[in-house]
Amino acid sequence: MLPDIQRAIGLQQTDERITALTKEIGALPRHIAEIERKLEGSKRKLEQDRAGLTANQRERKRIEGEIQAQESKISKLKSQMMEAKTNEQYRAFQHEIDFCQSEIRKFEERILELMGESEALEQAVKSAEKTLAEETKKVEAEKAQARERTAVDQKEIDRLNQERARVVSEMSPRVVSEYERIRKNRKGVAVAEAVDGRCAKCNMVIRLQYLQDLKRGDRIMNCESCGRMLYYNAPESFEDMAAAPHETASR
Repeated sequence: MLPDIQRAIGLQQTDERITALTKEIGALPRHIAEIERKLEGSKRKLEQDRAGLTANQRERKRIEGEIQAQESKISKLKSQMMEAKTNEQYRAFQHEIDFCQSEIRKFEERILELMGESEALEQAVKSAEKTLAEETKKVEAEKAQARERTAVDQKEIDRLNQERARVVSEMSPRVVSEYERIRKNRKGVAVAEAVDGRCAKCNMVIRLQYLQDLKRGDRIMNCESCGRMLYYNAPESFEDMAAAPHETASR
């Protein structure tokens, strides 16, 4: 196999790793945005529960004010009733007092209802606060992991780019140019292995004579279908495979 083809194979493996790491780095902000959207849902739930509790407390305060107003009115009516000149006036004052007392009972019943609702709302607020605290902690942990992962990935990308530059410097400029051209037009894959008489990337059958020429490995050849640089790895012979354990044992 030509050295430039061997280097192109290694270069493609490096480029595939760089691409995978770059995609991972790009996916992390989207992942963080997704979990933060879930966190926003918990925040809205807490805000709604707090708003419900505040409205409940405000309504109770308003009704308590109404009760005080009715009690004040009753006090005045009783004072006026003491000065009534006729039974008819007395009964009129009594009727108004009864009405005020009836209103007070209604208000007190409503306060009891609101107090019952308040207990449920307070529990909902506590539960929502706990959920939000737990989810916030989880989000912050995931964000920290994402930042750490990004730093690790970026460091690896930098190392791979250095390795890539070294390999490119050892290759023929013409081969590098062809590699980059094919890579750009073939979704990042410029080199393909010939396996079982087919191009491993486009799966098209390689002409028998073309395959024989490829096996000689004395020049760069491209798939006649997809245009990728082709390479052929000769299978290990039975003798090679049988000798390998013996050679290992002798060492």
